Amino acid sequence: MDGAFIIDKPVGLTSHDVVARVRKIIGERRVGHTGTLDPFATGVLVTLAGRATRLAQFLSGADKEYEAVIRFGYATDTGDITGARIPGDFTTEVRSLTDLQPEEIEAALKRLRGETEQTPPMYSAKKVGGRKLYELARRGEEVERRSVRISVSEFEAIPKHGSFFRVNDDETADLSVRVVCSAGTYIRTLAEDLGKQMGAGAHLVELRRTRAGYFRIEDAITLEQLAELAESNLVQSRVIPSDAALSHLPAIELTADEVTQTIHGVDMSVDGQATLNWKDSETVRMRSANNQLIAVGFYDESRSVIHPKVVIGGG
Repeated sequence: MDGAFIIDKPVGLTSHDVVARVRKIIGERRVGHTGTLDPFATGVLVTLAGRATRLAQFLSGADKEYEAVIRFGYATDTGDITGARIPGDFTTEVRSLTDLQPEEIEAALKRLRGETEQTPPMYSAKKVGGRKLYELARRGEEVERRSVRISVSEFEAIPKHGSFFRVNDDETADLSVRVVCSAGTYIRTLAEDLGKQMGAGAHLVELRRTRAGYFRIEDAITLEQLAELAESNLVQSRVIPSDAALSHLPAIELTADEVTQTIHGVDMSVDGQATLNWKDSETVRMRSANNQLIAVGFYDESRSVIHPKVVIGGG
């Protein structure tokens, strides 16, 4: 079984847990995912099965879209609802946030849009020196982390019941937001930064990924639905073929002879018409006449060839 499943990850499971369950349900040892979601988060988790696991590198860098709820009033040591409240965290009278005009909220959000540098939080799965940051954080250690360049193209507040903020019984206030950002962006850190913009400690209480690249939540199925399909021998009906999973990449159709050559890693010569809009080092799908993905290659403009980088098909 080769291809992708779009899973609606439930709350409480790690991304690794989801992969393990998919592996068991479909009876395929080779299963992976293209982008981690925290245990408290839900939504789109792109899982790859079989030979398609080798395609993760072409999908993991896609932009992401989220819906989230940010709670103002205090910050936590993890930046989200799973952490402990930080003693003495700066704050303001949270109820005053409800008096903010829409243009004032928009001004704070606008300052966090665009390209910027973001430092990965200690409570994250990112590795430094071969060790996961959250493992170090749980031992009370903090290490220097290199900032990474991120892009936040959309960051907007979503009004609920006619108001942006909902005041809770404990005098905190919640704001629903939508974010479109580059891969590797930590929404928890955005929540903390927005709190600083508004003069109140803040942390993330809900996070739902609604899109990863071209894969949307509307395309997703739950683990329970996947199990039901497996019991009915209908799992194949929800597999996204490898070629379709990479539909955002340009493609070239191979002849039978070219399929054989590509499987053996031989560079394929291409004419100028086929590569009219390609750039040097362009990533290209190399597919057979029956739409089977044979390989993913890179276009070498100087030699007018496509070099097979990852071969997964058999013709």
